[in-house]
Amino acid sequence: MRTDYLAFFFSLFLSRLADQVLLFLVPLIVFQTTQSASWAGLAFFVETLPRFLAFPICGALCDKFAPIRLLHISQMYRAVVCMVAVVLYGLFGGIYWLVLLSAICGVLTTQGIMAREVVMPHIFADYRYGKTLSYSQIADQTGLVLGPLLAALSLEFCPWPGVVIGVALLFVLADVAMREWQRSSNVTLETFEQHADIWFQPLRIAFSHIRQSVELKKIICLAAGVNLIVGVTLASSAAMVIGSFGESKDFYAGLQAAGALVTILILFGLARIALPLSLLGRVSYCAITLGALITATGAASEIYVVGFLLVVGFDKMFNVYMRTIRQRVIPVRDFGKTVGVITLLNNLTQPLAGLLVGVLAVSMGLRGVILALAVAAALIGLAVAIATRTKVTASVES
Repeated sequence: MRTDYLAFFFSLFLSRLADQVLLFLVPLIVFQTTQSASWAGLAFFVETLPRFLAFPICGALCDKFAPIRLLHISQMYRAVVCMVAVVLYGLFGGIYWLVLLSAICGVLTTQGIMAREVVMPHIFADYRYGKTLSYSQIADQTGLVLGPLLAALSLEFCPWPGVVIGVALLFVLADVAMREWQRSSNVTLETFEQHADIWFQPLRIAFSHIRQSVELKKIICLAAGVNLIVGVTLASSAAMVIGSFGESKDFYAGLQAAGALVTILILFGLARIALPLSLLGRVSYCAITLGALITATGAASEIYVVGFLLVVGFDKMFNVYMRTIRQRVIPVRDFGKTVGVITLLNNLTQPLAGLLVGVLAVSMGLRGVILALAVAAALIGLAVAIATRTKVTASVES
């Protein structure tokens, strides 16, 4: 792999590593402090909702301004926010600073994700787009592998504010790697004249593309179902593993790492074998739904592990399927704003799942909530399949 490619992927890895440490800390620290699955679910809701609501604006900014510059801003400002949160904790105390920190960093992470989404189709001339996505997801998942392990190991030696300081350093290193990529790469991105309004006009254009494209509407519905399952799995996993099954936080960290390792193996296969898109979509969606049903009904931690691995392992396969379709369908000049709106619509169900865990866990139990959302996702997939088949049949008859 070329040096500039390696620098880009290494920056992605470091950024994801730092972000994953924060995502791991919030539900774990909140649950350990409160011993409440409801509070952990609500903390996950507060942590994730802002990052998803920011997608349309961040996407519009990437079409209007240089996305690479926005990527630098995203990484350096996250480092600054981490340091400010540690200072405020030292002055006033309270774990709410950790939740607030993660929410703010989530918005900045969204800006970084959108910036990378816009530039990636144009900076890897030697790779087909599916291969580019697979390698980027491998860098992303490697951060997922090491993030929980690094967080759990760090907590053995220092309290969470010390871990947050380390996260700030990782964000700085990610920006250094990105600047090295810029220095060794000669890529020039095409720019397009954009409307001065970054609020309503980009939304109008994005929804126009969505309204006119059957493929975009299809993947939005399917992604909403997938993220319903991913959301409830992430929001409930700490409470299930540590609370219901009585395992340690090290077991929980190992479970997170195992999920990322399974995903990496799947992505390496996708990078080397070009599978039909329809097959990618069907296999990944069915595996994720099956995994949710297993996590809801498993009576032992070993069974829960199988379901968890299916959910997180095939999530990124579905991601490759979805992002490939988006890249084919959406015009380049409107790519950022349209993907921003689509990502918001896709992911609203993830914080919703966390909210439902917080609201319904006491009355239904964690297993009941997971099972209900798994059934809802299965019904969404079935409805999309029936609607797609009906349209195909109608098209053939006409």
